Amino acid sequence: MHEQHMHEQQTTEKAMADHHEGVNSRGDQAMGFSHENTTHHFLLRSDGGVIAIEANDPMDTESRDEIRQHLMHIVGMFSAGNFKAPMFIHDRVPPGVPAMKRLRKQITYTFEILEHGAQIRMATKNSEAVKAVHDFLRFQITDHKTGDPLALEAGKAQ
Repeated sequence: MHEQHMHEQQTTEKAMADHHEGVNSRGDQAMGFSHENTTHHFLLRSDGGVIAIEANDPMDTESRDEIRQHLMHIVGMFSAGNFKAPMFIHDRVPPGVPAMKRLRKQITYTFEILEHGAQIRMATKNSEAVKAVHDFLRFQITDHKTGDPLALEAGKAQ
């Protein structure tokens, strides 16, 4: 019985590692830049959240420009209720996406340039949409293993 439990645990760990490798591989394909050369952050805010990506090397203008082009494209897609990119990258419909599609007219997606990349600011006054954005971002944090906080940080400007 103990051997079977260890085998199941190893199988589960391998499946999780394979999934993460697939997320990285499909992400590189969908985004047009390498996850190894960039850093992603998914941040929860009281009115929605932020997807921020920057080149790791300040001199890597190629990655910086590819990040900006990709996120500008994503703003247009998300605003139209098109979440095919995250569905492809994660090989499933991320939590929050159905509500984000349904409530798309109540969520504002804003593209903002960062020194070494760019970010998308997602904002809404609709509490159901805020919850959907938070669910989506928590999933991203977990699936991409970014280590970002899974909750709003008390005392920080939101």
